[in-house]
Amino acid sequence: MERELIRQLLDDAGATRNRDVLADIYRTAYELTTDDADRLDLKITRDALKEMRAAFRLFAPYEGIRKVTVFGSARTLTTDPLYTHARSLAASLADAGWMVVTGAGPGIMAAATEGAGADRSLGVTIRLPFEETTAGPLSGSDRVVSMKYFFTRKLMLIKESSGFVALPGGFGTLDETLELLTLVQTGKATPSPLVLLDVPGQTYWKGWEKFVREELVDPGWVSPGDVNLFTITDDVDEAVDAVRGFWRNYQGLRWVGDRLVVRLRSEPTDAEVAALTEEFADVCVDGAIEKTAPLPPEVADGDALDLPRLVLTFDPRKGGRFREMIRELNALGSAPPLDVV
Repeated sequence: MERELIRQLLDDAGATRNRDVLADIYRTAYELTTDDADRLDLKITRDALKEMRAAFRLFAPYEGIRKVTVFGSARTLTTDPLYTHARSLAASLADAGWMVVTGAGPGIMAAATEGAGADRSLGVTIRLPFEETTAGPLSGSDRVVSMKYFFTRKLMLIKESSGFVALPGGFGTLDETLELLTLVQTGKATPSPLVLLDVPGQTYWKGWEKFVREELVDPGWVSPGDVNLFTITDDVDEAVDAVRGFWRNYQGLRWVGDRLVVRLRSEPTDAEVAALTEEFADVCVDGAIEKTAPLPPEVADGDALDLPRLVLTFDPRKGGRFREMIRELNALGSAPPLDVV
């Protein structure tokens, strides 16, 4: 009975793609009726699903465009050098073909939106009772989605972007930055560049790094290689190069069983692959790094079949070392020049 009802709902909606996933969503909603769930729990479920749907619809038309999310304080004044830094950074990335995603608020968020321009910007704002939550060029725009929950907002600020820049801020900025680091460290998010951008003479991120090294790395709470997951600079050009350069040759990854497939823009030489195997033997559980044609599951999905790829049996605990490997892949002699990426 339940299965037939769900099939009928999918038919009535005209669903032809991803019917198995949609059926699971319907089934979960159906099963909530038998759980005697608390009203608040049901409202959280309802609102979260609505918010994610609205965000998916906002981002869908720009799926093929690389995006950078800029984090930073809503309280940064327009006279603050950080404001100028954020605006310049966003302008440079927009000129290189990127879109800029922010929390659509004032301060650093408004600065980044101004720099990129409204037509190269998207916003995911949060409704707060005590602080302005939508400001700058996106105020009143249809390029903003409003969220009730921080967890749905952070999901969309992270999910859609290929790069991240965090400028100094309060608890919210640190929360966003640390969540991103946690997701990348644990493999819950794919590797992406994270730049921690300050201004000359200020020590916000250097002070934070000192805390990380002395209070997290030295006691063993995080691995020494985890400091490779971020780049600290006070130079806008260096920040832009770090974001764009991450994708110079490296183009992404996919797990196929216990093997990690790494996609590239240019095929490395046999000598380069041999050198990579020697240098990064510690990230391999066994075997070598090898060139490969698309593996059968990739072929079945039509997954970036035109790209060269490497395959290895990767130790997922070596995320920091893998970040070094990405840096090396981007510096190979066979790597393409840094163009609009």
